[in-house]
Amino acid sequence: MPIRVAQVATGNAGMLTLRQLISDDRFELVAVSTSNPEKVGLDAGALAGLDVVTGITAVGDLDALMAATPQCVVYCAMGDTRPVEATNDVRTLLEAGIDVVGSAPGTLQFPWGTMPQKVIDKVEESARIGAASVYITGVDPGWASDLVPLALASTCQRIEQIKCYELADYATYDGAEVMFDLMGFGHPVDSTPMLFLPGVLGLAWGTAIRMMATAIGVEVDEIVEFWEAEPAPETYEISAGTIEKGTIAALHFSISGLVNGHPAIVVEHVTRTRDDLRPDWARPASGGGAYRIEITGEPNYVVDIVPSSEHGDHNHAAIVAACGRIVNAIPDVIAAEPGIRTTLDLPLPTGRGTYVGPS
Repeated sequence: MPIRVAQVATGNAGMLTLRQLISDDRFELVAVSTSNPEKVGLDAGALAGLDVVTGITAVGDLDALMAATPQCVVYCAMGDTRPVEATNDVRTLLEAGIDVVGSAPGTLQFPWGTMPQKVIDKVEESARIGAASVYITGVDPGWASDLVPLALASTCQRIEQIKCYELADYATYDGAEVMFDLMGFGHPVDSTPMLFLPGVLGLAWGTAIRMMATAIGVEVDEIVEFWEAEPAPETYEISAGTIEKGTIAALHFSISGLVNGHPAIVVEHVTRTRDDLRPDWARPASGGGAYRIEITGEPNYVVDIVPSSEHGDHNHAAIVAACGRIVNAIPDVIAAEPGIRTTLDLPLPTGRGTYVGPS
């Protein structure tokens, strides 16, 4: 029997998870919800960009979605700018006995040491009430800063440092809310974007750092944040909007987990909106974007992962990868013990059920 699933939100990530839920025989789509009034009543096939009619039309609230009695909900609503609302949505679903996988709220990827304990306790209590589980993941934080580096770490005899990079040109990324409101592109260079307010980087990536630390058996004493910005040399357009001359056009930031004063686990991002900006900053191995894992130890590793897609560039491919990781986790999350589940709890993912052969 296919698993009865529902989808919350149909934005950049939600559209792609919805596409797999419709086309993957392991799942039966029973509901879709959206916060956009213009999408209410549209068929799920249209919302996924597919040339199919599913007979499942979008509803406008969580209660209507839950009325379809899904076993699992794929939750892809915005969580970066509305973490409290996203957490409350997840709790509502868990208390109704519905398992949750998704991209938000990001702090639930590995909340211990990052999210307030009283909030963790509330989520765990909701999971206990409904005997349900929640698993949140993504790219970075996500598989590029937990699954992949830990797979490499498992081959090491000695580890001195794990460093995970995202190196990407965001000129084609059309998420205006993330680009402008969160990251601060197009804002004055002397301003402090929301992402770089004290503690925010540690909140966002502390999940990945503490998960990797737990996995290799060390305890992070302190998380140190760093960021710097590069102004645009002229005014130009990107997919998300306009970058005015002199405003933020490229960002370099890092989050370091210190163990006895040593940066044992580091996440570093270089995000450009034009390829020629700051050539002295780290660059991807191939044009566009890459995720790089560096392990210093025995053996040493430098591994660049360069995602691509037949439907878009590196930015699109990275979102596809996050969505695949989310949807493919559904069977394991349903089988898991109730509570907040992480990559450390679930079986090794293998892509079971996704093979289709040559077209």
